[in-house]
Amino acid sequence: MFYQALRLFYLLVIKILYRVKIHGRDNIPGRVPFIVCSNHLSWLDPVIVGIIFPGSYKIHFMAKKELFNYAFSAYLLKKVGAFPLNRKDADYAAIKKAYQLLENGQVVGLFPEGSRSKSGKLQKPYSGAAYIAIRSGVPIVPVAIAGPYRLFKKLHVFIGPPFVLPPLTYSRKEDRKARLEEMSNQIMDQIRDLFPEGHINKT
Repeated sequence: MFYQALRLFYLLVIKILYRVKIHGRDNIPGRVPFIVCSNHLSWLDPVIVGIIFPGSYKIHFMAKKELFNYAFSAYLLKKVGAFPLNRKDADYAAIKKAYQLLENGQVVGLFPEGSRSKSGKLQKPYSGAAYIAIRSGVPIVPVAIAGPYRLFKKLHVFIGPPFVLPPLTYSRKEDRKARLEEMSNQIMDQIRDLFPEGHINKT
């Protein structure tokens, strides 16, 4: 109930402030679970991603653990389904939580870049999103937020068709990291391809 009320509030406010234009709405899967992977420009990105999907799809975002250090923000984040991530180390608890949510038919939201891009250009991804997608076997829905955020200016958001990463196969143990990096880059390529030709994010 709280999630739906907050989503409706943001839907009204954000659409007025940023005139959000959604492209590719027909690419949204008709059933769960799936993973949403988006580029990361602003602290508003989770709000944008949350409102472009139907209200019946509650998106559980990984959020940096520092945001849970304050009682009020921790309360709000937990109420909307977010869970903490330690970005300084391999956070197996966060990965396990993502698995559990997907196994229970939920939607998980991830930003493969890990942190916001100051330039607007896509950054090198971390391997966590690819690892979770491969282990869970669920589809990834790529999302491209074509910034910058400007008040009362149209903000274009592109939703791409779902895709599934292949199983993680390698002949030698030392090749595992390289394969994960390759698949992480595949996710970013899917996001990059959603931007219009010539857009800064494509470079």
